Amino acid sequence: MKLVVTVGMPGSGKDEIVAIAKGLGFHVIKMGDLVRNETQKRRLPLIDKNIGRIANEEREKFGHSIWAKRVIPLVTETKTLIDGCRGDDELSLFRHHFGDLVLIGVHSSPDTRFDRLSKRGRGDDSMSPEAFYERDRRELKFGIGNALALADHMIVNEGSVQELRDRANEVLRSILD
Repeated sequence: MKLVVTVGMPGSGKDEIVAIAKGLGFHVIKMGDLVRNETQKRRLPLIDKNIGRIANEEREKFGHSIWAKRVIPLVTETKTLIDGCRGDDELSLFRHHFGDLVLIGVHSSPDTRFDRLSKRGRGDDSMSPEAFYERDRRELKFGIGNALALADHMIVNEGSVQELRDRANEVLRSILD
């Protein structure tokens, strides 16, 4: 089994890595989709405040690795990318359950990420600087910085989209070899 997990702050470029992975035949599971689906099940608008609250509530109720526990049964393909690990607890659970995996960290500066999120226009993207930094603080509380520090590959995404795509392609192909 080839299992790849991505970790990175919102707006760092994980979606581009997902697109490259799909093109290389990876089955992709987006952890954020599970949180968004739970938010929709509760009939709440898909805005950052609600999604963050649901993510927190579930972690407080069931433990920090609850979203990883919910992802595990979805990993059914021999070549899978799990997108959006949010902390070292989740990473530890994945390693315990699956054994060998490759963690790809994606990093971009806050200014770069804020600019991207402002242009992306997804309902849960923070539009004000205050909301953006509040979201970052929430993500960091989940342990995302610890997971980033454990990355097997780090992609720094401060250049063009094509540079990110080229680097992601290079990293993913090296994992497959």
